[in-house]
Amino acid sequence: MKRIILSLAIAVLVMSCKEETKEKVKEASKAVGADIKQAADSAKVKAKKVLDSSKVGEKAKEIVAKGAEKVEEGAKKVKESAKK
Repeated sequence: MKRIILSLAIAVLVMSCKEETKEKVKEASKAVGADIKQAADSAKVKAKKVLDSSKVGEKAKEIVAKGAEKVEEGAKKVKESAKK
């Protein structure tokens, strides 16, 4: 009789530990999922910043090229007027 009661007590204890472990695993997996989502979001933001900065760089190159063309045109006009 003592063995049966002791066996039941141990079984109940093991079962309750399993439930707590399952809850802890669920909480841990939710936390990891939230961390991964946050990391993905921050990576997305960083990627957008890099893309935006590269677009700005391209625009700056275009502006510099147009400015150089204007300077060359102005220099040609000055040369022509100096020849006259």
